[in-house]
Amino acid sequence: MKHLFYLNKYFKKYKYRLLIGIIITVLSKVLAIQIPSLIGNTLKVVEEFNKGIIKSEAIVKHTLLINILLIIGAALLSGFFTFLMRQTIIVMSRWIEYDLKNEIFRQYENLPLSFYKKNRTGDLMNRISEDVGKVRMYVGPAIMYTINMLVLFAVALVKMYSIDKTLTFYALLPLPVLSISIYLLSKIIHKRSTRVQQYLSKLTTFAQENFSGIQVIKAYVIEDNAVEKFKKLTTESKDVNLSLYKAQALFFPLMILLIGISNLLVVYIGGMRYINGDISNIGVIAEFIIYVNMLTWPVAVVGWVTSIVQQAETSQKRINEFLKIQPEIKNEVKEPTPINGEIVFDKVSFTYEDTNIKALENISFKVEKGETLAIIGHTGSGKSTIANLIARMYDAQKGKIKIDNKQIKKLNLIDLRMSIGFVPQDAFLFSETIKNNIKFGKENATDDEVVEAAKNAYIHHNIVNFKDGYETLVGERGVTLSGGQKQRISIARAIIRKPKILIFDDCLSAVDTETEEQILTNLEKISKGVTTVIISHRISSVKHANRILVLEKGKIIEQGTHKELLKSNGYYKQIFEQQQLEKSIE
Repeated sequence: MKHLFYLNKYFKKYKYRLLIGIIITVLSKVLAIQIPSLIGNTLKVVEEFNKGIIKSEAIVKHTLLINILLIIGAALLSGFFTFLMRQTIIVMSRWIEYDLKNEIFRQYENLPLSFYKKNRTGDLMNRISEDVGKVRMYVGPAIMYTINMLVLFAVALVKMYSIDKTLTFYALLPLPVLSISIYLLSKIIHKRSTRVQQYLSKLTTFAQENFSGIQVIKAYVIEDNAVEKFKKLTTESKDVNLSLYKAQALFFPLMILLIGISNLLVVYIGGMRYINGDISNIGVIAEFIIYVNMLTWPVAVVGWVTSIVQQAETSQKRINEFLKIQPEIKNEVKEPTPINGEIVFDKVSFTYEDTNIKALENISFKVEKGETLAIIGHTGSGKSTIANLIARMYDAQKGKIKIDNKQIKKLNLIDLRMSIGFVPQDAFLFSETIKNNIKFGKENATDDEVVEAAKNAYIHHNIVNFKDGYETLVGERGVTLSGGQKQRISIARAIIRKPKILIFDDCLSAVDTETEEQILTNLEKISKGVTTVIISHRISSVKHANRILVLEKGKIIEQGTHKELLKSNGYYKQIFEQQQLEKSIE
């Protein structure tokens, strides 16, 4: 239960709703427990009339009418309070589910990029949906039925014991057996349902990865192979589900069997005691049969609730594993810190912890406000790492990174990132309209601002040719657009917010040289006074920069302007000549 203690803060938050639910449950069961007494009393009156103890038929009819009205009234009131009980406790569980999902999502948002490299998307989705669903069953139905059982037992047992101690003993004799049987069955169900959850997670992950990589699957003509793998997973999932349902199928037959045994004992023992004169009227037997049937479900629920608690414990443990992770990147400054755009790297080194790859080693450079820095180098040379460090997606292990002469950790993280327009290497678009994807950079942007940003990113002429223009839905991850179009929409999204720092991480790789030249010309106009970092493999993208860094294996091997680097006859010049040759061949 220790993992479920985490939920106590939510019980405190909704304590009044829970308290009202408990009070309503007590009222509901107190009213419900009156019905067997009224039925027993009705049968007693009929029996006394038949024996001649009550001689007036009018008295019997009047008593029967009053009892019937009381039974109907008690049933209606009990039903009404049961409705209110569900409206308080079950609704409370939905509010807790809502809060917990938001807390998990907020935690996911705060966790660093390294977290997503270690964990699969399908598993993350499963924890925020299936696991939270299991926890909701604990904070809702499990608590409601437990309160229901305790109240009903407390009221019914006192009533039964006061009428006949012996009959109470025999009436309740099979119920512990029922509870233990359901508990043992619930343990089996729990183990099998855990396997079902594991296979659900596997299926979700497999499907998600295949749908995301459908282009690769089709390109390599491995659809049949993917289908076979999925079929194997679904077959295994079907088998574990059938195994679970076979165990669940025993639940109600077992309960009905033991209810029947309990009723038989009441009829037989009660009948014998009535014959022997130990019970004064036949209504007591009818009353006890109703009590037994009222108590059976709560007793059976003990095992079911135990199973729910076990499943919730497992799920909450999985949830807590992520909730207890402390984000590596923390906003240590709460007051606003305006950003101007000067960037300084002073002997910065960085190693990726998950792979132990040293991405940067002893990197130093300075970019004045409004200047353009270009970074060029082979894949894996550390270019994107510099971009991520500027946006503080990671923190450097060694050296200092300063923005406006302040250490980056001493800046308000929200202000820092709000001041950066970041176009990542992988142009990610949301399943939204083109307009909303561009407005993602500035939610309150006007339509004119969206169009202006699209024009500067040299994508406006493409958008207006689409059937729905800026209202065109781009599909998941922008699947309906070409690579170049996605990159240019990403650029529009970055520049619409008019940031102090612009970072372009190889975001022109999918466009032709003519389009690239047009975009760079537009960016040169709009980036005046804006510190710009351009990461690219193409010399044509970086040649206009104030300073160019050439990286190799995480180290700066050359730096200077385009002209200076061509004169040095180094690696930069080799790349330039090679790309010029390729261009001439084309």
